[in-house]
Parts: sequence; C-alpha cells; structure tokens
Amino acid sequence: MFGAKQQDALQKKLGDMRREAEERAAERLAGKLNLQYIDLRITPVSIDALKPIPEELAKDAMAVAVETKKNHVAVAATDPGSPQTGKIIEKLKAAGFETRVFTASRSGIEKILESYAFVPKESKEITGKVEISPERLEELAKRLTTIQEVSKEMGSVDFDDVNTTLLLEIVLAGGLAVGASDIHFEAEEQKAKIRFRLDGILHDIFGKLPLRNYEHLVSRIKLLSNLKMNVHDQAQDGRFTIEMTKKEVEVRVSTIPSEFGETIVMRLLDPDATTVQLGELGLREDDLEVVARQLKMPNGLILNTGPTGSGKTTTLYAFLRKVAKPEVKIITIEDPIEYRVEGIEQTQVDPEAGYDFADGLRSIMRQDPDIILVGEIRDRDTADIALQAALTGHLVFSTLHANDAVGAVPRLVDLGVKTSAIGSAITLVIAQRLVRKLCQYCKVESKIPPELIQKIKKLLDRLPPNADKGKYNKTVIYEPTGCSKCNNFGYKGRVGIFEFMENGPDFEEAISKDASRTTLRELAKKQGMITMQEDGILKVLEGLTSFREVEDVTGSLESEK
Repeated sequence: MFGAKQQDALQKKLGDMRREAEERAAERLAGKLNLQYIDLRITPVSIDALKPIPEELAKDAMAVAVETKKNHVAVAATDPGSPQTGKIIEKLKAAGFETRVFTASRSGIEKILESYAFVPKESKEITGKVEISPERLEELAKRLTTIQEVSKEMGSVDFDDVNTTLLLEIVLAGGLAVGASDIHFEAEEQKAKIRFRLDGILHDIFGKLPLRNYEHLVSRIKLLSNLKMNVHDQAQDGRFTIEMTKKEVEVRVSTIPSEFGETIVMRLLDPDATTVQLGELGLREDDLEVVARQLKMPNGLILNTGPTGSGKTTTLYAFLRKVAKPEVKIITIEDPIEYRVEGIEQTQVDPEAGYDFADGLRSIMRQDPDIILVGEIRDRDTADIALQAALTGHLVFSTLHANDAVGAVPRLVDLGVKTSAIGSAITLVIAQRLVRKLCQYCKVESKIPPELIQKIKKLLDRLPPNADKGKYNKTVIYEPTGCSKCNNFGYKGRVGIFEFMENGPDFEEAISKDASRTTLRELAKKQGMITMQEDGILKVLEGLTSFREVEDVTGSLESEK
C-alpha cells in the first residue's frame, strides 16, 4: 500500500499529466483552426485586460480577454468556433474593438476566470469623459499659470451670458496648470466659492459665483461622474476623466449636502505623480540604504504611517516600482485605486458587494503573489492576514494611521493583534509628513536662530556614519519671500520628512514583552533613529524648506539646554 505522501505525490503527478494533455489538445486545435495557441499557465493576465468581456459571458463561452490595448483585444477560448464565443466576438467588434483569437485549455481559462473577483464593479469605473477639446484645455492652461490669473479669468466672466462648459474649462484648466491637488466648490447663502488646494494649503480662487451658475456647474459635474441627479441630501462618490493630448487625468468626485446646497470636492489624479522615483521622495542617503536593504528581503511587513494626505501612497508606489520586474507577481488591494501602475495587478474594495480589505486579502493570497500592497490596515482581520502573509514568505506593504513610527505598534495592539505576531512580522515602520519646499527663484538667506544652534550641533553629532554630514554643516539657512513663479507664496512643491524604525532582535523582544510606547521610542533613539522633526531640520539646513514650515507640521522646535 502507498503511504499518504506517496499517494499525494501520485495524485499530483496524475494531475500534471492531465493538465499537460489538456494543453496539447488545445495546441492541436489551434493548428486545425489555423489560430495561435496560448498557455495560460505562464502567460500573465492583468485585471484590466478582463474588463471588455463581462464575467457571465466569459464563463458561458469559456473565453476571456487576456490583453487589451486601446481598441485591440486578444481573446483566449477553449472553442473559438462555438456560438457563445462568436457572440462575444460580435459584441467586441460592435463596440469598436479589433480582436485576435487564441485557443487555450479549459483549466487555463478557469484559472483566469478566478481573477474576475478582483475586477472592480462598473459603478466604480471611470464613467464619463469631459467633452472639452484637449487643445482648448491646454490653450487655457498656458494662460492660467498662476492662482491670480485664474481668479482674474473668473472675475472677467459675464455670468448672465456664460455656458457651464466654459466655467468648467476655466476651473479645470486652471487647477491643472497651477498643480492643484483638489478643487473645492462650496455653496454659501448668497453666492458660491471655488478654492484650490495647492501644496496642502487651501487658497480662495473666486468667491462671487452666482448660485444659479453654481447649480448648473454641480449638475454638470454630477452628470459627468455618473452620480444620481435627483439625490441632493446624501453623500455620493464618482469619477470622470479629463483627456489631454499626452495623458488622461482622472478626477475623483465627492459630493455632500450642506446648508445652502451641495458641496463638491474634485481630486485631480495626475498620472505623472506615479512616476516619482525613490530618489525624489526626499529620503536621506542613509534612509535610502535602509529601504534598499528592506526591499531585497523575501518577506516581511513594511508599514508607512501618517495622516491622510501625508504622501504615504506615493512612497509605497515608489517602492513598488523599485521591486517590479517580470518574474515577480505584485497584487494590490486599494480603496480606491487612485493611480494605475503598469505591470501590477490592482484591485479595489467594494463594500457594497461585501468585498473589503480582509476578504480581498484572503483572495489575493490564493493568487500566489510575491508582493502585496494593502491600501490601509483598518481592522484586526486585515492586520492579522497581512502579518500572516509577511510571516509566510510574502513582502507586504501597507499604511496605518499613527502619529509616528513607534506609534504603529500600540495602534496594532489596539486593533487586537498579538504582540508576538507584530514583533515577528514587521521589518520596517516609516512615518512621514509633507512640508512645502522653498521657491528656488526667490528664497533669501537668513541666519540660524541662536537658540537652535546647540540642538542642531547635537543632531549632526548623532547622524549615522553613512550620512553625508557635510551637506548639513551650514552657517546660513533660507526664508521665503514670494515671486510670480510661486504665486507669491514663497513655496513651490512639497518634499517628505521621514523617520525610520527598522526592526531587529532588541525591538522584537521589546514588542513581544508589550513594551510601552516610551520604551520603544527610547530604544529607537538609542539605535540612532532620526525623528521627523529632526529630518525636517536637516532639510532646512539643505535649503529645501524653512523652520516655520517644519514647526507647522511637527510642532514647536524645542531648543537643547
């Protein structure tokens, strides 16, 4: 009689033989039909590629889209000549797609069909495109290069004789031209106002928009975003796309009811933001060495902490681009997908369908990924699965709301995670904020405040040996003034300030013993951790930002006594 292990080995061998026979049968069918054969065991298929064929049709015909590029679709089918497959091809052609058909095995198709679980529902997809000429948008953007020019353009509009499209053109083109991250539309008792968020700060653009024009503008935005036009007393979320000549900018729309009408916030998701490289984040050389070391690890959990809007996602995307390569399978689960990254399978939570971070992460684990990104750890289930994944051979990236790097540990404990799992799974915790960068055209020299000289000296003495201390050993710093290049704010752009807590034997032991936050912070400082505030001070010494900006983000700069 065979033992259990021998039986398992035999069953596996028989299964492999059946699978190989299926593949050879599909290959022979391709030859008979003069088509190409595709082996879906080794062919990567992105989530986006599946979208042209609805799941029910795909299951009925045993045919799936395996690659989609603009108006070209590659379709793999077990029986390309079946009526069901023919129906799919006809529908694709009617929708303007050119199709290329392959044969594939049934088990190969079934494997791809499992990925439909990660395809976002249509209601979550981009639902409209702004009916504005890209050339018109870009012509406006060339003129409206400052907040003052956008305000002046709005002030010159005759609101008794203006169409809604023109208003939307001005606002969108102006927002894109000045680099706004968000556009706010706010109804008041007599008028409505428009504000831009630029480098994290809200600025008034126009405050005298007649309510009649505002209502038309709200209706237009809701129509573009596929929101319910007749719903005014509930919050709604949607998306649309702005088509430019060289790129498409996705716009995420949020509406909420307010006292005098609906309030709308549009987030501009410029695809150029996803091209930020590790070296552009603002990391010091010694921090970059830590990141490089951690990204080479085959498993572990890298957490990035901070409030909403602190740049956590941008940092993790930069990490993903660094580790992305053909032989590595990367899957993300996000809420929502803000930026599309080529070569990475991105999925989106759908709470209405019961597909949350925990459920999505369980499904992802069955897809045999090497690297996983979880948009945010919000509950115990998600935390437990993420930590378990990190302990079982996966490299996991995620974000967590905590005030600093050390605070990630008590935050996970508050969620109900066991300290033994935390200490074993976490390999690196990052905390970050964004500070505004001084305008390089108008910044002026200034003296270092005498009360901070001793603090700076002690900080420089504590820098790791591999840090470039020479770049911080300065006698002058810079302050903002203001010019046309920076909208007279004195600042243009933002840069991250960071603190890194790298796990090790001492930390793991302390965490497993349920050490206090104070104990962990003392241990981190003993091991040479540079805090976010201290990193901000170093960036002041580099001439990148100001002490005032660092104080606004991290609190008062206490001098050393």
